[in-house]
Amino acid sequence: MAPEDKNRATAAAILPLVGGAANVDSIAHCMTRLRLALHDRSLVDDEALKAIPAVMGVVEDDTYQIVLGPGTVARVTPEFERLVEEGREAATPAPASAPASGPASASASASEVASAEELASQGAAMKAARKAKNATPFKLFLRRIANIFVPLIPALIGCGIIAGLNGLLVNLGWLTSVTPALAAMASGFMALIAVFVGFNTAKEFGGTPILGGAVAAIIVFPGVANIEAFGQKLSPGQGGVLGALGAAVLAVYVEKWCRRWVPEALDVLVTPTLTVLVSGLVTIFGLMFVAGEVSTAIGSFADWLLANGGAGAGFVLGGLFLPLVMLGLHQALIPIHTTLIEQQGYTVLLPILAMAGAGQVGAAVAVYFRLPRNGSVRRTIKSALPAGLLGVGEPLIYGVSLPLGRPFITACVGGAFGGGFIGLFNQLGDKVGSTAIGPSGWALFPLLDGNHDLGTTVAIYGGGLLVGYLAGFLATYFFGFGKELLAEFNVSQEPAGATTSGAPGTTTGTASAPAPGPGPDQAKEPAGL
Repeated sequence: MAPEDKNRATAAAILPLVGGAANVDSIAHCMTRLRLALHDRSLVDDEALKAIPAVMGVVEDDTYQIVLGPGTVARVTPEFERLVEEGREAATPAPASAPASGPASASASASEVASAEELASQGAAMKAARKAKNATPFKLFLRRIANIFVPLIPALIGCGIIAGLNGLLVNLGWLTSVTPALAAMASGFMALIAVFVGFNTAKEFGGTPILGGAVAAIIVFPGVANIEAFGQKLSPGQGGVLGALGAAVLAVYVEKWCRRWVPEALDVLVTPTLTVLVSGLVTIFGLMFVAGEVSTAIGSFADWLLANGGAGAGFVLGGLFLPLVMLGLHQALIPIHTTLIEQQGYTVLLPILAMAGAGQVGAAVAVYFRLPRNGSVRRTIKSALPAGLLGVGEPLIYGVSLPLGRPFITACVGGAFGGGFIGLFNQLGDKVGSTAIGPSGWALFPLLDGNHDLGTTVAIYGGGLLVGYLAGFLATYFFGFGKELLAEFNVSQEPAGATTSGAPGTTTGTASAPAPGPGPDQAKEPAGL
């Protein structure tokens, strides 16, 4: 099957299981997920969706999110959009919810599905509970901040990889006639990133996007070098993305005020003029200086933190990142990463935080070996592990470690040791950074940069991954299971007369009925969540 046909087939399989075209209100995607706003959530068949081979998992948040993985989601989304549009044009009513068993689940026995289904349903329940807790004004604001920066990630990744390639060619002295062009490609986006931030900010906060971009463009305009504010000359780019964010938010409020008070006949002339004039003056004579000071302080603090307490700071950051993700607080780090990339060319925080994924992978492998008779859970781990190695952790988190409880905590331990390893080298003077945000795991290798040669940087990051894998595995293998949890889950989930798949040394056995509810170790949520 051609790649285009495969992507369209995946989209076609997904559409009826989310209630059809009539049930889809809006479509978007991020690095790994197809994000859908739906009219009626009850029309969605979660289990049949999970049975689609390309689907790694589903997550319900402010939108319904189908995890497809990097690369795949960018190809499936346009096909899905086309099918939805075709369905609307044909005025096809939303089909009834699909049967609970898809092609994959039909081949599995009811008893086999029970154990993996039990974990998946617990993971979904935990996610729903966190969604309710996360609906606070502060966390909704952080989600808005994420919505501003997430669309920029593909450009950050592409330009970051080109920057790394250019640096390698310059160091080797190869293709000297081409490297200036590569430098322009790598730097052009970063030189104007404030404009894109301003555009997305105005769009997110309900203003006219182009006015947000116009105000933010003031920050990068070379002519500001002739302007003096707070007793000193401004410099182009001063304040960076933080200044652009503040300028665009101000522009939105000015625009909304104008819409209320300016007569309709004059609106087309007066509103955009006053919006750019008022917010532009405040940006030039206030926001650029203030945001510049804040940006400098962020960079200085990150350098000081890792230079003076690198191992300890890395241990804490690596260990707490998964709980931060569960609480939605990781979104506050996106502007910080972008600011560091703007200032230094890379963010030293992302490789440390990426170790949380390494701990998660190690924990999942340990669960695989600790449950040799549970073919259902082992198959879930085998299918989700490649995505986990590439930094897509949702299938392992919500399908395995979080519902089990203790393995989620031991995964955090693995992340802490991996983070401490990289933090230690930062403390010793070997900075390890990423030129873009978004990828982690093995997918971060092409984006690595630092203050030493690339080989050293890659070796340190690779060492951190190995430490995270090993620590997560050992912590989970020896401390991740209580007796009750093992007794409940380390049983054959195959029907009588069938051989347990993927369990070396195991024989046929009688199917075990799923427990009526989570055991004590399952019911207990990880500390700090």
